Amino acid sequence: MESTLREEVRIFPDPEGLARAAAAIFAGSAERAIAGKGRFSVALSGGSTPLGLFRILGSAYGDTLRWEQVHLFWADERSVPPDHEESNFRHAHEELLSKVLIPASNIHRIRGELPPLEAAAGYAREMVSYFGTAGPPAFDCILLGLGQDGHTASLFPGSDGLKDTGHYALPSYSGAAGNWRVTLTLAVLNNAAEILFLVSGAAKAGIVREVLQKGQRDLYPAGSIRPSRGSITWLLDREAASGLGAC
Repeated sequence: MESTLREEVRIFPDPEGLARAAAAIFAGSAERAIAGKGRFSVALSGGSTPLGLFRILGSAYGDTLRWEQVHLFWADERSVPPDHEESNFRHAHEELLSKVLIPASNIHRIRGELPPLEAAAGYAREMVSYFGTAGPPAFDCILLGLGQDGHTASLFPGSDGLKDTGHYALPSYSGAAGNWRVTLTLAVLNNAAEILFLVSGAAKAGIVREVLQKGQRDLYPAGSIRPSRGSITWLLDREAASGLGAC
């Protein structure tokens, strides 16, 4: 791994252990941010792996976290309405938002029902309104996943968005899925205080090994996540980590 990158890899026996560890980190980060500046700003990820984290946060931490001081954003969203079965917002709402007392004004979703360019521009304005104009948005924590092609958020291999330095959110087309999305850009992702990669399943073992292997990570969008002022923690279950012994 690269010596200049503050990075840690933690391995758990199963997705449940991964989710519980992620929830504890999330809660600790929230309490520190709230104690220090009165609010906690986090961007959630989509996919199946974070659902266990959301369930635990909505149950075990539903009454203990100061949700009125937590502000939720998203790392990416599909171009679908919020009640669509593929909506990242819908999954988070079902498993977490509907279980905790969080003010509606603290939920900053990407409006996937709008045309992608309009949704990206509106989301960028939302972030500027919240974080201010002094540089890229500075999240306390961003949750990310890892696709089998090495994508993260909705930054795909070969995407023009990987070269964009002037925007905070962009439309992104997934050729594999055949749909449009809106994603945070590297300017935002790499300005976070803490990045948590949540990865589970044997199908991800190969790409986990590639991204974490010295000399290979530059080939993948996930390898471009290098927070300039923060850290990365990889939370892997045993199956996802099964290829790391050869690194």
